[in-house]
Amino acid sequence: VQLQASGGGWVQAGDSLRLSCAASGITFSRYAVGWFRQAPGKEREFVSSLSWSGGSTFFADSVKGRFTIDRDNAKNMVYLQMNVLKPEDTAVYYCAAARWYTSTPPPRYDYWGQGTQVTVSS
Repeated sequence: VQLQASGGGWVQAGDSLRLSCAASGITFSRYAVGWFRQAPGKEREFVSSLSWSGGSTFFADSVKGRFTIDRDNAKNMVYLQMNVLKPEDTAVYYCAAARWYTSTPPPRYDYWGQGTQVTVSS
């Protein structure tokens, strides 16, 4: 099983980035997916999740209204669109997958990808 996150980079405040996560080795459509981030010196924190059906999304308060999450099961991909980026969004972003079949956010994740660095300058 492999989750490969990509799309990070260095941007200025107010810019946008779209992160991608490619999954392999699992029946992706049966997994809820999520994005997390970890800033230097801080704990990893939840950013967003999307249910296996695609019908339920959740966002951290800090990104609500600025980030969106979506998936393409045919391509085994999940995306995080990040708009109006702020310096406090600077972190390593991780994607994850969970075998979780309700509309609520997964309590834990089964698989994690490597991170992709997002740096937002002021």
